[in-house]
Amino acid sequence: MAGMKALVTLAFAGSIGMTFIILACALPQFKVWWPFMVVLFYLFAPVPTLLARRYTERTGSPNSSMDLAIFITMFFVVSSFALPIVLARSPLPHPAIEWGACYFTLAGNVVVYLTYIGFFVTLYQDDSDYNMW
Repeated sequence: MAGMKALVTLAFAGSIGMTFIILACALPQFKVWWPFMVVLFYLFAPVPTLLARRYTERTGSPNSSMDLAIFITMFFVVSSFALPIVLARSPLPHPAIEWGACYFTLAGNVVVYLTYIGFFVTLYQDDSDYNMW
């Protein structure tokens, strides 16, 4: 039952993070959809680690593929934080996004990536029913 509460809490946290991203795009003073591009980073970020973990479990020995997967994952994470900052600091007379949208996007990034960490901690606990993935 504790695992179910954790998953419900993580789903709620993920929805809060996505709400921040949507607010960064849809509030009347911002009205641009460029911050929504970080969702692509959300989709691609866990993939290298999941693939490397599956490969490492199959071979049974830790190898450099996990290190490479963590490096690629960190590339996606850092890029999702850098994109709104670069868009807000663009040298155009009018920046691509406002700083308020940048702050909402950064807050959404923090919440979503903390949700990812919580999901993987919950997923790979030995006493959890969800560790079969």
